[in-house]
Amino acid sequence: MKSIQLHGRPVGSGTQPLICTPLVGKTPEAVLDELLVVLPKQPDIIEWRVDFFEPIAEAATVIEVAGRIRQAAGAIPIIFTCRSVNEGGAPIPLDAAGLVKLYVAVCASRCVDIIDYELSNPAHELDQLRQASRASDVAMIMSYHNFQSTPDAAAIAAKFMDAERLGADIGKVAVMPRSPEDVLTLLGAVWRASEAGSIPLIGMSMGGVGSVSRIVGGVFGSALTFAVGKSSSAPGQIAIEDLRVALDTVGRSVTGK
Repeated sequence: MKSIQLHGRPVGSGTQPLICTPLVGKTPEAVLDELLVVLPKQPDIIEWRVDFFEPIAEAATVIEVAGRIRQAAGAIPIIFTCRSVNEGGAPIPLDAAGLVKLYVAVCASRCVDIIDYELSNPAHELDQLRQASRASDVAMIMSYHNFQSTPDAAAIAAKFMDAERLGADIGKVAVMPRSPEDVLTLLGAVWRASEAGSIPLIGMSMGGVGSVSRIVGGVFGSALTFAVGKSSSAPGQIAIEDLRVALDTVGRSVTGK
């Protein structure tokens, strides 16, 4: 599998995906309190979902909190994500230009290791953030989320290919299944895209039925899975303690070790 290095830790290097836990606090105090709960559970990666953060329009406050997360997290990589309302995020008081400006400032602060920006955004914004992230040695996820349904396998694979074509370090697709068959569609698409492409991929089905993809996705080429540390950021996320046990069980069965 293809991989990138974050703090010397490979992302996308085997059948057992890394575990990421979200921070979804609305205030600086809530984010940092949440972090204190999450860190003892030893996630591999932490995602700050800044769309939930009420002072998001105050860049200095965002950067200050990002710096405090970075200091407390030590070597644990940090993903900085502002999920749009159309793809499952909370409403924010910033327009598109303001959000891009915030992302650029956060990259320049070097307080985060990865930014996540959605493929549905205009190409010039994706390119601007790709250049800004590279200039600050920050990796970039380009993502697609569908909370209504699961597109067919070809459409899912096309999203992964778009991410790679546009220069992403990691491609991500998360979709909502309407049946168990949809989960198989997602997993099959991740497998085929991981075989054909050259960047690490993250793929998952959401909701209760889709939760199985969070456990076995690594077998099909998904490099990262999301778990609840304190609060969930998407439907179907599993508590980190339970997910780690399940991943270890699957990993031993697959590798025979």
